[in-house]
Amino acid sequence: MKQRRLAVVPLPVSALVVLALASQITFAIVQARPQARAEELLTPPSAASLRAMSLGDPIPFAQLSTLWLQAFDNQPGVSIPFLDLDYGKVEAWLQRILELDPRGQYPLMMASQLYAQVPDARKQRQMLELVHHEFLVDPNRRWPWMAHAAIMAKHRLNDLPLALTYAQALTAYATGPEVPHWARQMEIFLYEDMGEYETARILLGGLLSSGAVQDPHETHFLIERLKALSGAEKPSSPSKK
Repeated sequence: MKQRRLAVVPLPVSALVVLALASQITFAIVQARPQARAEELLTPPSAASLRAMSLGDPIPFAQLSTLWLQAFDNQPGVSIPFLDLDYGKVEAWLQRILELDPRGQYPLMMASQLYAQVPDARKQRQMLELVHHEFLVDPNRRWPWMAHAAIMAKHRLNDLPLALTYAQALTAYATGPEVPHWARQMEIFLYEDMGEYETARILLGGLLSSGAVQDPHETHFLIERLKALSGAEKPSSPSKK
């Protein structure tokens, strides 16, 4: 088929084609580039619904849910700071995962060492209280996260009474042979930090008298601590006028 030269195309038609091409190029240049938007963390379904979704195999499903939640801050084209997450929904997901896999430890590790590290005292306290609540469900297995929560309360929140509350929970409930003595002794040293020397002396003396500590090195250390407490000065009371 014989092709005609471009010169024979009517000028108005050529002008219309050039104008359309120029308009398309201009539109492509000036239009806003698509921006990635953070997907909002959804409220988790009920535990019963999640079990049904797991098709009778809740532990692998819980592990997949844990990995999904941990990676939620990294979405295609956008990174979400943990500080910006809805911690009510984060807490609900961690609880659901623990309901699916009660022996799982990773959700409490995430709560105490991941989500509790944000520079927001309210959210830190929320995660530590979650650890406290879930620790009481299985204290002899979940004691490491309760101990970490006590350390966090002392050093990050500067809240000695809260740290003491967590340490007292360890002493009262984490009584199995697998729980190390240092975890149950945190209460004593927190009393010392708070200036409650008499209480610390009584608890430490009772611990030594009970014979619960069998390791000679640990016994020697505790005896030295007891001597130091015995020589500690009590806070001076204000003089009466």
